[in-house]
Amino acid sequence: MEVGGITTLGAWIGLLAFCFQIYFDFSGYSDMAIGIGKMLGFDFIENFNYPYIAQSITDFWRRWHISLSSWFRDYLYIPLGGNRKGKKRQLFNILVVWASTGIWHGASFNFLLWGLYYAAILMAEKLFLLKWLEKVPRAVRHVYALLFVVFGWAIFGMADMADGGAYMAALFGVAGNAGAVCRGDLFQLSNYAVLLGVLVAASLPAGKALFAKIPEQIRNIAETMLIMAGLAVSTAYLVDSTYNPFLYFRF
Repeated sequence: MEVGGITTLGAWIGLLAFCFQIYFDFSGYSDMAIGIGKMLGFDFIENFNYPYIAQSITDFWRRWHISLSSWFRDYLYIPLGGNRKGKKRQLFNILVVWASTGIWHGASFNFLLWGLYYAAILMAEKLFLLKWLEKVPRAVRHVYALLFVVFGWAIFGMADMADGGAYMAALFGVAGNAGAVCRGDLFQLSNYAVLLGVLVAASLPAGKALFAKIPEQIRNIAETMLIMAGLAVSTAYLVDSTYNPFLYFRF
């Protein structure tokens, strides 16, 4: 994430755009891998299950990058003892797993910090937060999870610690070299409002549920037409743009 004179609104727009980019980038090529696997006779598990509707951070990590979460659970968390050796050992195991998860993403301090960030939240949830969350409205749980996930991506996307600190300062409106909003921010919002709406809708399961209610014969025709339209639009964007590799492919 680039800093340098960024406004508070600009910082939030950039962070939300990054949240959508990393989700659709990674979820998209996971779906491509699943589809190619089916063509070759292999069945791979779904890697994402609408993570941005999570009600807690524990729930989020049951929905995001399911294959990685399952691997660390089966080959590190459970062999370490899981939750079978008391609360203190369970918290230690969570710390080890998430420090390892951070390091797995790369030999950079921001990834380790990102892993420890999630370790701290998950340990708090195991100790008391999950019990508290059960007593509050669903909307509150959703906002809680989204806020922590969004700030997690801010840590994940840090180019270096100095830029990361400046970006966080801009998010909270305490950056010394920029204001809260500028004309460019409003232009970006108006220019990409429709796209942001589509991204939000595609992050929710409502569209899939509504599509499933369409009569099967019509649904099959619509599905074919949507796939062809998606292929045409994707091809047009590829032809019109420069080389842009998958963001998450380097992990």
